[in-house]
Amino acid sequence: MSTSAGTVPGARRLRLTLEFDGTDFHGWQWQPTGERTVQGVLHHAFARLPGVHGSVVAAGRTDAGVHALAMVAHADTTTAIPDAKLRLALNAHLPRDVLVLDLETVRGDFEAQYDCRYRRYLYRLRPARDDPRGLALERHRVLPVLRRVDVAAMQAATPHLVGRHDFSSFATQETRTPVRTVLLCDLRVDGAELRLHVAGDGFLRNMVRTIVGTLLWVGKGKLRPEDVADVLAARDRARAGPNVGPQGLYFVEAGYETWDPEVSERRTVARVPGAAVAPR
Repeated sequence: MSTSAGTVPGARRLRLTLEFDGTDFHGWQWQPTGERTVQGVLHHAFARLPGVHGSVVAAGRTDAGVHALAMVAHADTTTAIPDAKLRLALNAHLPRDVLVLDLETVRGDFEAQYDCRYRRYLYRLRPARDDPRGLALERHRVLPVLRRVDVAAMQAATPHLVGRHDFSSFATQETRTPVRTVLLCDLRVDGAELRLHVAGDGFLRNMVRTIVGTLLWVGKGKLRPEDVADVLAARDRARAGPNVGPQGLYFVEAGYETWDPEVSERRTVARVPGAAVAPR
């Protein structure tokens, strides 16, 4: 059985690393109205195993259609199944679009969400005006860009987003404080794709997708690179670009130590297929 709270008396705490394809999920968070969610199918898988299990709590709550390459979560359980066998048992009861990559028993006060010092995301774009091959197969994985864009201008805009700012212009229906610290904002050309790497101490609702939409405005000439600083300062959602689709967005890393760009880069290269190391 499962409990509604995250803590289970007398249980051990697990740290899980999860991979999932968000295409057919209504986001991470369990929904009382019954929509399919990542948390919901994990709770169902735990319920198939002996013992009492708490809620699976993630480092971040992804929206519908967003993917994860290495989402960290924690859960309490009283089951006596050893870690290695428990990972296999959970995967046996999970659907094919969710996978437990790693599972270990950790200290009882570990919190996947509140202990997290930074989160890193990747957004994949595919310029496809002249060569659309593969877009049908990758339609749930990458955002097609069907107009020519000035990549150099987009890259010149990204430094304006790094640092501690009020990101009200880049948030949708947000009630939390809009002040966030962006540690990394780097648009890279990786083969046929453009890949935006963003890391920060926290992200607002739709913040990364709005950053991508704003950079596309720069690439199309609607904004100059330096205008992004003015968009930030305006604290006005109407000044920034649109929210692009969720299909190109991936949760890549939850960091539980002080930000170290080299450490984060090594982890990202190991997790992202075809990723190139950032130039120094």
